[in-house]
Amino acid sequence: MFLDFSLSRPVKRYALSLAKLTLCLAILLPAYGQTPTRQPEELKLWYSQPARDWNEALPIGNGRLGAMVFGGAAQEHLQLNEETVWTGKPADFVNPAAKAALPEVRKLLFAGKYAEAQELAQQKMMGDKKVGSTYQTLGDLHLNIDLPNQNITKYQRELDLENAVAKVSFRAGDVSFQREMFASASGQVLAVRLTADKPAAQSFTLHLSRPGNKAQLQVSNGEILMSEHVGDGVGVKMVARLKVLNEGGTVQVSGDSIQVKGADAVTLLLAAATDYRGKDPLALSGMQLSAAAQKPYAELRQAHVADYKQYFDRVSLDLGTTDAVYFPTDARLVAMQKGNVDPALVKLYYQYGRYLLISSSRPGSLPANLQGIWADGLTPPWSADYHININIQMNYWPAEVTNLTEMHMPFLTFLDELRPDARKTARDMYGLKGTVAHFTTDPWHFTEPYGQTQWAMWPMGMAWSAQHLWEHYLFTEDKEYLKALAYPVMKETAEFTVNWLVKDPKTGYLVSGPSISPENTFKTADGKIATMVMGPTMDHMIIRDLLGNTIAASEKLGKDAAFRKRLQKILTQLAPTEIGSDGRIMEWTEEFEEPEPGHRHISHLYGLHPGRQITKQQNPELLEAARKTIDYRLAHGGGHTGWSRAWIINFFARLQDSEAAYENLLALLRKSTLPNLFDTHPPFQIDGNFGATAGITEMLLQSHAGEVEVLPALPAAWPQGYIHGLVARGGFEIDLNWEKGQLKQVKVLSRLGNPLQLRYGDKVISLKTQQGNTYVLDKDLQQL
Repeated sequence: MFLDFSLSRPVKRYALSLAKLTLCLAILLPAYGQTPTRQPEELKLWYSQPARDWNEALPIGNGRLGAMVFGGAAQEHLQLNEETVWTGKPADFVNPAAKAALPEVRKLLFAGKYAEAQELAQQKMMGDKKVGSTYQTLGDLHLNIDLPNQNITKYQRELDLENAVAKVSFRAGDVSFQREMFASASGQVLAVRLTADKPAAQSFTLHLSRPGNKAQLQVSNGEILMSEHVGDGVGVKMVARLKVLNEGGTVQVSGDSIQVKGADAVTLLLAAATDYRGKDPLALSGMQLSAAAQKPYAELRQAHVADYKQYFDRVSLDLGTTDAVYFPTDARLVAMQKGNVDPALVKLYYQYGRYLLISSSRPGSLPANLQGIWADGLTPPWSADYHININIQMNYWPAEVTNLTEMHMPFLTFLDELRPDARKTARDMYGLKGTVAHFTTDPWHFTEPYGQTQWAMWPMGMAWSAQHLWEHYLFTEDKEYLKALAYPVMKETAEFTVNWLVKDPKTGYLVSGPSISPENTFKTADGKIATMVMGPTMDHMIIRDLLGNTIAASEKLGKDAAFRKRLQKILTQLAPTEIGSDGRIMEWTEEFEEPEPGHRHISHLYGLHPGRQITKQQNPELLEAARKTIDYRLAHGGGHTGWSRAWIINFFARLQDSEAAYENLLALLRKSTLPNLFDTHPPFQIDGNFGATAGITEMLLQSHAGEVEVLPALPAAWPQGYIHGLVARGGFEIDLNWEKGQLKQVKVLSRLGNPLQLRYGDKVISLKTQQGNTYVLDKDLQQL
């Protein structure tokens, strides 16, 4: 079946009537429920059946406390999370032989003995991480509901992105039921509201549980308290507390459950806490629950919505619409997978990324992990940890540009919290000053490498992460932040880096190593598979970025002139980015054969994105080589994971190939998106959601190359639309309107009063601005 929702083609040939769409899409709809007749609501995910598994459930969150809503009519299930429910504890596991082995490993690598060097590094440099750590579910809330009739009609499950409220509604017999659920940052609780259109209709049994059957449960006075010292005592102490607030009817304890009978309406409030930050979780959750219970539900909801909307409403987007908006989200996704165009689904997906960031990363919280805050079970994939060789960075690519700068702060403050262990690792593993971190970490802040050298022998995790510290400053120009938080971390990271570099005896350049191009491998001359080299391209791109940013920060603060001069000298000695004989950017110092030419990591394009070393303004020859690099990867199966495909969207946006960026966006939606619009690696990883939102933004606005460029990669599929509220470096808030594929109007709010160089295609203007003033320009960049 081929359904074309696009309205950009000739109407006589391609437009379908709503009646035909209803008939065709009805085939795709599950039997549960009926094809609805409703007004289109473009910023809602909605479904005509309950979630059949976790990948269909809907996420709600307040930054630290979250749930996945399944939405069964007679059996509701909320899988619960709290961001600090982690096993493990702080532990040092630097390999004591690493420091002595470092010179010999480097000697072997410089001699081309890659396999031997790798074997030695595996033995002498990898740490022995004996204390396991993983993120875990908080538990599960189950409601078994007595319904007057099992004939369920008019079922709908939805997530309203504009208000951050999930809802389930249906009719059982002659009674209409409704549930609302949200996780409130203002109230610090998760709220569930059950209502019906007839009195005394709410009767159900509810209970809390946790996998492993080790949690302790106490039930009394309309409350359930669930507690556990996770990880068999090696981890946090967690507490979840649930309170039942009934309006009418009765509430009574039944074993470890609570029974509600004949209530007109019921509000459930759940609070949760751990001792991760040193507070008593029982007392803390009790205070949170007590404070929320004193407020009427309507007041809790109103405060939650107002708090959320102050962030979400900053950006609005329109890419056009079709009759597809009348159909459930999963049916629209299936239709798109079958080749259809649905610009309103792209809009929904874009704003979903912003919703997820607001819901999983709030000031004062931990950073969003590999799954945001939403992870099921006791052993989620990759422990749902903080991979710092791209994944956590990608989580925060949309933060500044989509006007969510506050949501960036958990990651930035986390980097400061890594410093104590990062100093110890630099000292004990390498004998160097400064700070270093490798490929991954967790809330216990370890920075040592462990596991296999193929992914672990990469000392650039802190250096890449430090880019975010400077980017936040470029958007905000907050000097107090720069002085107190960003610069100290950047300086220590730069200090390690300059001491880490050594001279290549063949070229005379300074190179990084031993290191890798994250997770990729190459073939040696004798046919062996190796991963470590001296001087991988990505390392040098990151180091060039770090040193340049640290120099600029030093100048802004007027301090450390001698250190600044040292960094400037080292930049002139650092090995440059090279182009190979086939015109591609070289990934390593030699043109090795690649066992995986379609590898998911495309690390040697860091300088294109998220870096800014490869631009049409500076070096068009590298831009052309970057294009050949990405084309080669794709020709060999690249982009097969969700996050990798999201990165590719950003690459093509920076290359200003609008159609290739759009094609890869479609590929992400068609091949790597689950029914609830979560990104799948597979399995679920949230970085692809965030990376795609960032990529769509890069298609519409760029500011990394010293100027603000509007509509740099606008595809033909979006001939008419607008995006309002984006933010450019230098502190400019941008509204863009376009029609017939061309810019119609740009509005610029100057937050900081900086001079502005604005580009649209070949047109460039320079504009002096005053702080707080708004400037409106037409398609020719003439002021109106």
